Amino acid sequence: MDLKGQLDRFKKQQERCQSTLSSINASRAPPSAPSRPSSSSSSSSVPAATSLKPAPPVKFSNDTERLQFINSIRKGPVGAQIKRVIELLFETRQAFTPEQINERCYVDMLSNKAVFDSLRNNPKVYYDGRRFSYKAKHDVKDKKQLLSLIKKYPAGIAAVDLKDAYPNVMDDLQALKASKHIWFLSNADSQEDIAYPNDFKGQIEVDDEFKSLFRDIDIPSDLLDVEKELQKIGLKPVMNTAQRRAAAQIQGVSNKPKQKKKKQEISKRTKLTNAHLPELFQNLNASSSRN
Repeated sequence: MDLKGQLDRFKKQQERCQSTLSSINASRAPPSAPSRPSSSSSSSSVPAATSLKPAPPVKFSNDTERLQFINSIRKGPVGAQIKRVIELLFETRQAFTPEQINERCYVDMLSNKAVFDSLRNNPKVYYDGRRFSYKAKHDVKDKKQLLSLIKKYPAGIAAVDLKDAYPNVMDDLQALKASKHIWFLSNADSQEDIAYPNDFKGQIEVDDEFKSLFRDIDIPSDLLDVEKELQKIGLKPVMNTAQRRAAAQIQGVSNKPKQKKKKQEISKRTKLTNAHLPELFQNLNASSSRN
């Protein structure tokens, strides 16, 4: 029976129960009996409140709105139902059976094979054959495990891959950065935060004599000489300076800077179209005064 049929059946049961209660209350009303003489002592011992009052009618809770809400979820798209279940698993980080999921978020996986199969094969969901739980990209549970994971990635690991590990993982990343256990930098290309391990073993002291030898190395100023030195040690230069210079000579490209054109001055014969800008005609006025 579908949900609408269950709702109609529930309303009819309410009507029948209300009618039964009304008939029961009517039968409990005290019948009219002739008054009997009684002594003052007996009348005083019986309180006036002994007369039976009709019980108030029982009101059944109206569950229509809740049933309509559940029906809208179960009749909704498969993708919307999957999203609802994944949000439940992500927020609680607990494992649920299909029956428990139905109780928590009203998604009936047992009656909807498409939802069940999609969740079972979803990369964000772990299914052990009985229960469903959230599956993060990296299985870490606390700050210690997080630091151990970052140390396995010397080239860095994106923060977006760590955000779903556990609820307060971003706070732990900031704490590891503050304690200088990691470097938390922003990638200029993708605008994403990257976590790098701060390997203390790489911090070594360099002898001053070695620094002096490095600074005393004479580097040729001409790129052609630099490329020759690179070729001597078996390295291929990125640019071929000799070939570029030969091509420039063939094409007649001159290295001399181009001369700037002389700025044309305004004379008396110039047709004036910008009379509203007098500062443009200072040279003209000066030459007129000399003449």
